[in-house]
Amino acid sequence: MITTDFSTGAPCWLDIGVRSVSAAKEFYGGVFGWTLEQFGPGDDAYGLFKNDGKTVAAVGPLDEDARSGWMVYFRTPDLDETAEEVRRLGGTVRLGPSEVDDQGRLAQFSDPQGGRFAAWQPSKTPGLESVDEPGSLMWVELYTTDAGAAKEFYKRLYGWQYSEMPVPDDPETTYVMITPAGEEQERMHGGLMQVPQDTLALAGGDPFWHPVFHVTDCDGAAARVGELGGSVVMGPQNAEGVGRMAVCLDPFGADFVVLTPSM
Repeated sequence: MITTDFSTGAPCWLDIGVRSVSAAKEFYGGVFGWTLEQFGPGDDAYGLFKNDGKTVAAVGPLDEDARSGWMVYFRTPDLDETAEEVRRLGGTVRLGPSEVDDQGRLAQFSDPQGGRFAAWQPSKTPGLESVDEPGSLMWVELYTTDAGAAKEFYKRLYGWQYSEMPVPDDPETTYVMITPAGEEQERMHGGLMQVPQDTLALAGGDPFWHPVFHVTDCDGAAARVGELGGSVVMGPQNAEGVGRMAVCLDPFGADFVVLTPSM
């Protein structure tokens, strides 16, 4: 499970770039009950999504030529070293390392297959204030056409540990679960799965990470997604041993999952 005592290589931050921050406020507020605390004047200033007063994600304006999507940040103790290792392993440094006032440092990368992710080196801000609770992040997932290459890259970069299980109703497909280096399996924070190329159309054909949000009523959350201008591309459906889930798109085309866990 994701916790807020973030281990090295664990997800610690989450943000999304959108064409309209005010529209994102309306959509995600309606789906999850989030409120938005913005920095600076104007409807499209960068801001923090809050759930019960605690930061659960962030949102900001998107460049005109960019695709809207959720960005997952993994904790690192040395951002410059992480950036150099990404390059050495065949990935790309797309942004940074950059200072974020006195809060920390960030950089954004692509893995060798094109999957986008980011890293956060904390200072005053260690990460999200609430995770693994209703209305917050509880899991992250990578869809890729080459699971073996992805496993090798992230293991060498972060030291991730892996365990595997067959996908329910599709025993020929393997789901890979991820645990931070040196942690017990109870601290699993995500998974990765090899998928056909056409599955990657949600991200313009590239592998992609997406967030899974904890909800108490998957069907109700999925219904609100549709009512507020998004769409449900899979489910709601039961996943044996996992819970009830739905894969969704927001009005800007960014994908995410809502999950009511079975335990």
